[in-house]
Amino acid sequence: MADGTKPDGNIPTNLRLLFVLEELAEIGVPITPTEVNAKLGLPKPTVHRLFHTLEQEGFLQRDIDGRSYSPGRRLRKLSVNVLSSLRVRTVRLTILNELAEKIGETCNIATPDRDAMVYLDRVETKWPLRIQLPVGTSVPFHCTASGKMYLSSLSPSHFERFLSSAKLEPKTSKSLTARESLHDEIIRIRESGYSTDDEEFMEGMVAVAVPIRDDMGRLLSTLSVHAPIQRITLSELKGHLPRLNVAARELSELLLQ
Repeated sequence: MADGTKPDGNIPTNLRLLFVLEELAEIGVPITPTEVNAKLGLPKPTVHRLFHTLEQEGFLQRDIDGRSYSPGRRLRKLSVNVLSSLRVRTVRLTILNELAEKIGETCNIATPDRDAMVYLDRVETKWPLRIQLPVGTSVPFHCTASGKMYLSSLSPSHFERFLSSAKLEPKTSKSLTARESLHDEIIRIRESGYSTDDEEFMEGMVAVAVPIRDDMGRLLSTLSVHAPIQRITLSELKGHLPRLNVAARELSELLLQ
């Protein structure tokens, strides 16, 4: 279990669905009912029935292999709503406001959904020239700083699966649509710890992103800053990476309180 204890199979009926979701969230990758039950110790028909119920209600969905499961839309929405609770969001926006004030450009927090990154929070620049990407906007994985940062957090096997099936549609002339180019870019991001968007999603816009991690070092969401090239170059924007990393650590600590 998440607290380090191992159940003995005598789990109250009203807690079994929650324990299944807890195990799935802790492991953080698609998982089969058998793998979950190795921890829970429930009768085999019971755990399969629990998975079926969670899938039917939209909390789980089958992964591409047809055997394993990952979080469904309702579970992903639940996690975003928890992250957006009033107390946490108030402090989170304070950190974002301070960061945006120091950098002078728009700062964002984005979370991964099934097939895109979704903006969870943002603080706009005070400059009249700004790029409108409101909270709730979905942006692609392959051509945004936040999306590429998420892709870099995937295991090699899951990233290769993404590469083999994803449609790498161009958003601008600089979008990485060749699988080899995107593969090389993700390797670079893993090594450097940050990602960039050099006018790949929108002409005239550059961005830099860093990860916000949980207590196990896994990516929870991303922290990014974007700006028009009329005001700042990508190289200059990367000069703010130390500030971004400090704020990302503060946000990680906030989510673990």
